[in-house]
Amino acid sequence: MAVRAVVVEADGGSRGNPGPAGYGAVVRDRNSGEVLAERSEAIGTTTNNVAEYRGLIAGLEAAAELGAAEVEARLDSKLVVEQMCGRWQIKHPGLRPLAAQAAALVDRFERVRFSWIPRERNKHADALANAAMDAAAGTGTATEPAAGPGIAATTGTDPATAKPSWEPRPSFTATRLILVRHGETEWTVQQRYAGRADVPLSDTGRAQARATAARVAQLAPSVAAVLSSPLSRCTATAEAIAVALGDLPVRRQDDWIECDFGDWDGRTFAEVREGWPGELDAWLASTRIAPPGGESFVTVGARVAKAVAELGRAYPGETVVVVSHVSPIKLALRDALAANDAFLHRLYLDAAGISVFDMWPDGGVAVRSVNDTAHLAAL
Repeated sequence: MAVRAVVVEADGGSRGNPGPAGYGAVVRDRNSGEVLAERSEAIGTTTNNVAEYRGLIAGLEAAAELGAAEVEARLDSKLVVEQMCGRWQIKHPGLRPLAAQAAALVDRFERVRFSWIPRERNKHADALANAAMDAAAGTGTATEPAAGPGIAATTGTDPATAKPSWEPRPSFTATRLILVRHGETEWTVQQRYAGRADVPLSDTGRAQARATAARVAQLAPSVAAVLSSPLSRCTATAEAIAVALGDLPVRRQDDWIECDFGDWDGRTFAEVREGWPGELDAWLASTRIAPPGGESFVTVGARVAKAVAELGRAYPGETVVVVSHVSPIKLALRDALAANDAFLHRLYLDAAGISVFDMWPDGGVAVRSVNDTAHLAAL
């Protein structure tokens, strides 16, 4: 039976920082105080902050499963509370995907309030977290990637301890992602928001797709998989690339679809500025804000981070081509470069542009190119 209002108490920690880590979360009925759910897990070797975020995520997931509409989240981590309230910046790249996942869960409730509480008032969650840490210390291995669904989550190693991209890794081969924006459409030329509308490639876009296919074949003669957003402007571009690589199959992946721009889809920036001036300013100011009827960049970032992590696990040491859209590619590059959200409005991605980055099992990332369009010069 669904309960309307709950309290989530969450905690996490590590024996050392980083060290064997675990989290605990308790969900209570807000009115009666009855315990409705408990969550805890040993998550291998990582930092206190990662474990604390994992506890919050587990508690919010449990509250959502119970059908709660209102949540008061109580943590003894000042950092997590302040970052989730938007008062502190998230400077550590390993925490951004976790904060994005938590924010996406927050969007599922009618109301969420975050509160800091002293540790002595968080004893139940603290005890669960300590038991999980004991288990982590006993096993020394994580049951799933400790850093959550971001680029570093391919590893189970906290990004703070990851090796620099230039340090030799004799025992590892990087997974390489070749990210391709789809070719041009009529809306690209008209500079219209193109979210979920299935706008096909133009004649120029098809020519760009062929040129991009030849360039990708030069960059990566051996490719393990070609993935694509399900929208036709991407699948058509991906199919041209797949043919150039030896008739590989194209796998459609919903996580790589464009941001849903809601009521703004098909409109120019000027039209949106005229019709929704306040909403546009709010959207430009915060990745948590969604266009009317649409999707926030926080939500898009969470699914893209999850998709990147899954590719690292599924294709260790191999090359994968992903054909997607401006927003998902920008968000993947933001995380790869450990950039802040201002990056999203400063980076320009051309139609059929190619970006490449490598990621290693120890959390290292090396961005090799961004928005390469040299292959389009002759068109």
